[in-house]
Amino acid sequence: MKEQARFWRHPAVPGTDLLKARYVTHRFARHAHDGYAIGLITTGVEEFDYRGTLHRAAAGEIVLVNPDAVHTGQAGTPGGWSYRMLYPSVEALAGIAADLGAPRSTPYFPEQVVRDEAVAALLGRAHLAAERGDALAASTLSRALFARLLTRHAAPRPAAAAPGAGRGAVREALDLLHERLVDPPTLDDLAGAVGARPFALLRAFKAATGLPPHAYLTSLRVRRARHLLLTGMRPAQVATEVGFTDQAHLNRHFKRIMGVPPAAYQRAAGTYKTGDSPAA
Repeated sequence: MKEQARFWRHPAVPGTDLLKARYVTHRFARHAHDGYAIGLITTGVEEFDYRGTLHRAAAGEIVLVNPDAVHTGQAGTPGGWSYRMLYPSVEALAGIAADLGAPRSTPYFPEQVVRDEAVAALLGRAHLAAERGDALAASTLSRALFARLLTRHAAPRPAAAAPGAGRGAVREALDLLHERLVDPPTLDDLAGAVGARPFALLRAFKAATGLPPHAYLTSLRVRRARHLLLTGMRPAQVATEVGFTDQAHLNRHFKRIMGVPPAAYQRAAGTYKTGDSPAA
């Protein structure tokens, strides 16, 4: 069966991207989201590495990915997989958690693959309502879905590890990469700027973020690109703004992380402008 992917947003489900897709050969590059990734596998098996642990999610199971958690995604069987995904922001889920009486903090899911038939059915119904444009059903069911997930599958976030050797250097390196998104330093220059040796910084950076600096930079650029596309900025300009060499460079990395090309993502958000390159 042909690969298909549709990204969209619905005003009845604020702060949330939605994706309905079938993938066979597509492989998601190692990346992280600034919000959650919550989905229902509808057919086949998805396989994904999550912070160094390999998971497999089969039809009927729910995938739960926390913000800033580095992960991949690919077919777990030759026939690929289909799923319905929601990408709620941290603010959206934290707000619902607060309504439920939970402490004001970022909700956390300790298990990345769960089997819960009631929640799976609710997710499918909420997602389908948003796909059909049923605002009342989509808003009601999505809120009920997130509340049920939080009460059944969320847990207190584990205490952060005590700062280790190189943590301060990594924090400074991250700040520098954010500041120099378009003109990043070499590894040697980055290490020199934060007072570390290159290989020591590389090891500490990967231990802290799950990615080496160059891969972190690519993921960061795609995040920034996503936000700029939502403002209506043309993909070619977005590519320049976030430091990709050209629009084709943006297209390649955006699809490897988001699963759809930039223009398809922009059309789904309603910010696509007529006259943009259809290859975007």
